[in-house]
Amino acid sequence: MASERISVSTPPPTLGALLRGMRSRKGWTLKEMSSKTGIPVSTLSKIEHDRLTLTYDKLQSLGQRLGLRMSELFAESEGEAAQSVTARRSLGDIAQSVRIETPNYDYYYLCTELRRKRMIPAITKIRARSAEEFGELVHHSGEEFLYVLSGKVVVQTEFYDPVTLGPGQALYIDSSMGHAYLAAEDCEEAEVLAVMSSDEEELMESLLTLHEERRQNAVAVNENEAPPADARPTRKRR
Repeated sequence: MASERISVSTPPPTLGALLRGMRSRKGWTLKEMSSKTGIPVSTLSKIEHDRLTLTYDKLQSLGQRLGLRMSELFAESEGEAAQSVTARRSLGDIAQSVRIETPNYDYYYLCTELRRKRMIPAITKIRARSAEEFGELVHHSGEEFLYVLSGKVVVQTEFYDPVTLGPGQALYIDSSMGHAYLAAEDCEEAEVLAVMSSDEEELMESLLTLHEERRQNAVAVNENEAPPADARPTRKRR
């Protein structure tokens, strides 16, 4: 019986992989790539994750803006398909966290020395029990996972009825949907682990600024005065 050799060819890289690889080689962020190509950050992100592609004329325009021929745009460098190993690691605890204090919450951001993380982990202590105490629903880019460590949490979202979670229960939501986490009426304080994830390069900075602005607004409301116009976010490290 004659033997048969079967060759398995590697599938060609997708447009998303090619753009992602080129951006990585150049050391550009999505925002930098957007400014150079004229393509919105959200569109670039969808392309890189193979959720969107470009028409031929748009590819031509992209190549012209980057100073590349079409053949160069689709050229794959040696070893491009190999996954690089960064070997990053960070040990974190509350004592070394970046802490944001508000009248209704305490946020403990963990492993903050790592830049450009794809996930932002935080321990949050929740004391607000009403929508009035919480203020407007929060919106930000990406998705998030919530796991209740202690107490009971009422999760309010823009498009769903409120749901109450106890220890060991979890929730995964789209963070661009308005959301609020409240302590249940019979709970003095709840503690949760929250993990936020986004394509946004500076998600950590955006979250810290967002929470600090809410803290300042809450303090101003409690003191019955408007927050200072030139207030700058401040952070504490425990």
